Amino acid sequence: MEITTIIIGLVLGVAIGYAIAKLLERKQASRTIKNAKKSAANILKEAKSEGESIKKDKILQAKEKFIELKTEHEKVIMGRDKKINETEKRVRDKESQVSSELAKNKKLNKELEEKLKDYSYRTEYLEKKQEEIDKLHNSQIQQLEVISGLSADDAKSQLTEALKDSAKADAMALIQDTVEEAKLTAQQEAKKIIITTIQRIGTEEAVENCVSVFNLESDDVKGRIIGREGRNIRALEAATGVEIIVDDTPEAIILSCFDSVRREVARLSLHKLVTDGRIHPARIEEVVKKTRKQIEEEIIDIGKRTVIDLGIHGLHPELIKIVGRMKYRSSYGQNLLQHSREVAKLCGVMAAELGLNPKLAKRAGLLHDIGKVPDTETEVPHAILGMQWAEKFGEKPEVCNAIGAHHDEIEMNSLLSPIVQVCDAISGARPGARRQVLDSYIQRLKDLEEIAFGFPGVKKAYAIQAGRELRVIVESEKVNDEKATNLSFEISQKIQTDMTYPGQVKITVIRETRAVNIAK
Repeated sequence: MEITTIIIGLVLGVAIGYAIAKLLERKQASRTIKNAKKSAANILKEAKSEGESIKKDKILQAKEKFIELKTEHEKVIMGRDKKINETEKRVRDKESQVSSELAKNKKLNKELEEKLKDYSYRTEYLEKKQEEIDKLHNSQIQQLEVISGLSADDAKSQLTEALKDSAKADAMALIQDTVEEAKLTAQQEAKKIIITTIQRIGTEEAVENCVSVFNLESDDVKGRIIGREGRNIRALEAATGVEIIVDDTPEAIILSCFDSVRREVARLSLHKLVTDGRIHPARIEEVVKKTRKQIEEEIIDIGKRTVIDLGIHGLHPELIKIVGRMKYRSSYGQNLLQHSREVAKLCGVMAAELGLNPKLAKRAGLLHDIGKVPDTETEVPHAILGMQWAEKFGEKPEVCNAIGAHHDEIEMNSLLSPIVQVCDAISGARPGARRQVLDSYIQRLKDLEEIAFGFPGVKKAYAIQAGRELRVIVESEKVNDEKATNLSFEISQKIQTDMTYPGQVKITVIRETRAVNIAK
């Protein structure tokens, strides 16, 4: 009985425990379901809000794209309208111009017809008057012939012979006196004046060359000057027009160019680049541009110092600039500024010996060769060009005539002109003053560059390697690749036809396209 009771109790306990466990499981499941529902609701809510934000972003992007396309379309339409308006304006201007020209031509034709009629009337009137004068003249001659008993031809011949004999006698006497006086004094005085003038002037030999040596602190700098694949040295040569020779010479590179201004620009630019340490194509172009400006200022300063040293006042600023440019030019190997200063001093001394104005003579001597430094090449002789500049900038007629006549291009009409001519010959003829070879060589290089500039689209031209190569830089907008090839051939044919030169000349045409923008 007790065992049965225990078994029943155990069965009831197990049943009760099982029921309690089931009840707990159901509560736990309902809690889990509630939590899952809450999580799902939150996820749905978040997904809806994220979808709304994405939708708004896409709508805004679509609106911005629409506005951008609309703006571009309006720009295109405005551009077309502008072009159409410009075309219409040009057409209207042409029509008005043609109409005005037609009206002008009609007016001119009418005036011309009136002038022709007036001319015909005046011609007839003058012919009648001439006939009357001829008749009156003939009658007067007949009356004179009756009175004198001689014909008109006989009277004219007798009077002419009498005047001729008298004039010959007077002229011969004057010439004889002048010649005798000149023989006694002229030769002796001329020698004395020239010798005195030369003795009072100290001169130097002119030494001109076409290369400059740029010294370096070490050979390591050569690699930086050349740059990667030679881009730095090519940029420097293109910017300055100077050939840069980097060889085995220790701690030095050579700058070769016939134009001393270009060599000086290249030398100063290299000095600045090496000192600064930043050597790349963009920096090279910037430094070369600044150096050119510095050289131009230095040219003006040289001109001012020259006129101050010679005691010349009131010279026009443009003439001062031209005088400064003469430092970088040579004539037959003789430095042009040194030659002009020398001639100015000689002219001053010689004018003082002859009792003339030495300051005016110095002025004419300094300016006599300014026509040798034009900005652009010209076929006008340098004496005439210099005279034209002097007249343009307000120099006195005596100075202008001395400049124009020092090579007998025009007639001399003042005593300053032969003085300048003689002093120019003294300065150029002394031993060691000039070298013909260098001047002809430089002229050949200039002619090479001028031939290249004679073709359309050429921006720069540089004769390098002693005239064995001509580098031509063209404008990429005007000359395409095919035209560049044709241009190289045409320049070579032109050089063969027009020039005489030793060896061969290589023509290199360079066409470069650049895209430049500025970040602000």
